Order: sequence, then structure tokens, then C-alpha cells
Amino acid sequence: MAEVLSQSQIDALLNAALSGEMSLDEKAEENAQTKYRKYDFYSPRKFTKDRIKMLNSIFENYTRMINNRINSMLHTNCEISVESVEEQRYYEFSNALTEGDVLTLSYLELKDRLEDSPVLVHLTTPLMLSMMDRMMGGEGEVDNEVSAEYSFTELELELYQSIVQDLISVMGTSWESYINLQFLYKRIEVNPTLVQLIGLDETVVIVAIKIKFANCEGQLSVCLPAMMLTNIFAEINRENPGRKLSNEDYSTQIFDSLRDSDLEVVAVMGSTQLQLRDIYHLQQGDVINLNHPQSSPIYLKVGNQVWFNGRMGTYKKNMAVKVGETFYKAEQRSEHKDEN
Repeated sequence: MAEVLSQSQIDALLNAALSGEMSLDEKAEENAQTKYRKYDFYSPRKFTKDRIKMLNSIFENYTRMINNRINSMLHTNCEISVESVEEQRYYEFSNALTEGDVLTLSYLELKDRLEDSPVLVHLTTPLMLSMMDRMMGGEGEVDNEVSAEYSFTELELELYQSIVQDLISVMGTSWESYINLQFLYKRIEVNPTLVQLIGLDETVVIVAIKIKFANCEGQLSVCLPAMMLTNIFAEINRENPGRKLSNEDYSTQIFDSLRDSDLEVVAVMGSTQLQLRDIYHLQQGDVINLNHPQSSPIYLKVGNQVWFNGRMGTYKKNMAVKVGETFYKAEQRSEHKDEN
């Protein structure tokens, strides 16, 4: 929601513009330079917001699992949270990697069949060095400004594999409420910039997970190929067709539709019964006694249900009704008076 300026702030901006301290052209130019992310109409999104929310929920469950495992493995406390779940092109993920990074490959086993495209897991170098230091009995003190050209030693790579194997082993468990999956560790790539594991223009979903220790923090990134996710979602719908509707949240669309709905509001001043011959002889200017005192409240109906009470009056020379309180509150107050 846009920030609402107070009257004093508006006056200050106007005075600054009139005095020449601030140029409106410069402000317009500054706004024009605001960067927005371009939408690629040639490659529309493959996954709906509901699917992205579903993945976010799954990996929030995953963070709780690996939090316990990391705390027990390193004998320390850490905070783990899902930072973002975004649909991107693989080159956006690949371009962020450097020659010194290590990339972990794992494959999904779905219905006793391995998916062709691998799931890629990447941990930032300072975070991994800190975790290794703690495994060896240290305090995890690592310089966050580690060179991008840093190369892991053979011993460090063995420790690296031990950590990521443990993290990948529980990844399938986080999907259990939807489907039974198993992620199998395959290998690590020491220089991922020289290996093309997925097509650069292929769609992937990047899950960014923040891991924070007392003296170090970093990011765990999981790259999920779109084709693999499509197969998973298809299998979920096949096993339980009702789950598709139950998991997707249409509340926003429903409320947007309801807000634009037309409802008839009727003010009921009173009611009476007349014989047919009296109705037949009614003429302009006749008065019908409703047995309803002027000071008594009237009722407002939405549809056929009484929702509010109110008072008759005029507004700008037109007949009007001033809404009072909701009907159930007035009814409760009346019952309370009767009890007293």
C-alpha cells in the first residue's frame, strides 16, 4: 500500500517546490528510473501462485527438519527460514555461480523412476566453511568476505559431501502430506560453470533458504526443474483429485467477486394487514397506520435477512436512513434488558 502523507508533509513538499529547493522534473525523472522486473510474454509462467504457495509451505516444513539436524550435528543453535520461492530461467541461477562454488546434484525418485533433470543444491562458501569448522570442533568463525576464487581442499570436499547428504536425505519427507518422494544424492560438481546440467532457457523454481548462526549467515538454494515439478503436481492430482481444490486458495478471487456484487438493501418501516377492498379504494393522500412510533428504530434488510437497525431522517433534502448497529448486537442488548 502506498504511503499516505500527512498534511504537514504535503505542505513541506509544496513549499520546497515553490522555493526551488526541489525540482519536480528531477522527482519525475527519479521515479522514471525506478527499476521494474520485466515480464517475458514469450515465456509465460508455468506455475500459479497457489502452486508457489504450496512449495513455500513444503520448504518451510523442510527448514524445520534441517534445523533440528543441523543443531544436533553442529551442537549449536541456528535460525533457518524460507526467503523466497521464485520461478526463473536456469541461466539466472547459473549466472550467479562462480568458479569456486560447489554444486550438489540429487535426483528425484518418483514411482520407482528417476527424473531426468537433477535437483541442484548450492550453499554459499562462507556458510559451508563455518559449518565445517564447527564439525571439527571450532567456533565457526569465518570471514564473510571469502574470495570467490576460494577452492575447497580434498578434506573439505569430504566434509561438504557429508553435510549435504544429510540435508538431502530429509528433503522428500517434507512432501509427505502431499505425495511420497525420495531425493537421492548423486555427486558434487566443483566447478559448476563448466558443466551445463540444465538448459539455460529452461524454467526452474529457485527456493532461497536463509541459515543464520550467531557469528555467520548464508544461503541454501534449491533449484527445482519445471518438468520435474509438473510431473509431481500431475501425480498429486492423479492420486487425490480433491486435493487440487483443497490446497489451492481462491479466497482472494472469491472476495474480489463478492465486493463487486450487487445486493438490495431495503429499509422496513413497519408492516400491517389490509383487506382487499381497502386496498382497492386507496387514493393519493391516504394515510396507512403502521403502528410504528416515529422514535422507534427501523430495520435494514440485505436480501431477506435483517442486518442493521437505523433511524429515519433526511440528507440533502432526500429521505435517508442512518445506520445504527448490527441487528444481532441490538437483539443481545434487548435480551439483556429483559433479563434484568
